[in-house]
Amino acid sequence: MSTITRADVNSKIKSLAANLSFNDKAPKLVEKALSRNEVELSADGAVVATTGQHTGRSANDKFIVDDKLTHDTVWWDNAKAMTPEKFDVLLADMLASAEGKDLFVQQLYAGADVSQQLNVEVFTENAWHALFIRNLLIRPALNALSDFDANVTIVHMPSFKADPARHGTRSETVIALDFSRNMVVIGGTFYAGEIKKSVFSLFNFDAPQNGVLPMHCSANIGE
Repeated sequence: MSTITRADVNSKIKSLAANLSFNDKAPKLVEKALSRNEVELSADGAVVATTGQHTGRSANDKFIVDDKLTHDTVWWDNAKAMTPEKFDVLLADMLASAEGKDLFVQQLYAGADVSQQLNVEVFTENAWHALFIRNLLIRPALNALSDFDANVTIVHMPSFKADPARHGTRSETVIALDFSRNMVVIGGTFYAGEIKKSVFSLFNFDAPQNGVLPMHCSANIGE
């Protein structure tokens, strides 16, 4: 199987999905999530989602592609390896599972420092997951979306179940990251935090190589 690029992912999803909703704002996403019975509203009007089996991260089901870029730079004692070939099979199967589905796309910035910023494009099958990541990352100005150029692609299909024998996973749940292609696939878990943590993982890999210390914190006052 030839290597699947981010451009291939975009083309495949656009050809298979029944509909793609780009950059819906919060009120529209809440409306859609409710109409699709993905969520409920609390007595105070907050969106409440049930994530099923996984109510937190599935650290034992997270994989990093072992290739020339990562082989000597990732701390493998604390990470599970996946071959590029298995990742491609997993990605192809996950893309195929998008056929006929309505998908939600969010184009967002990760990181406030423009010199370190990632342009992240998230494809997900649930409106509430799109709402989640829209709240967690930085929303571009409307005039910046017309020529948004993603350098990170996340395919989030929680209803997809991995096949350990076919995909080299531990279970039906999988979070797999390819740092060379800046691509992430997530399946078998509805826990939304996996999307956010995958972005953190990309930052934590890139930042030290750029002379930057990554920290699990944030600042929202001042420059």
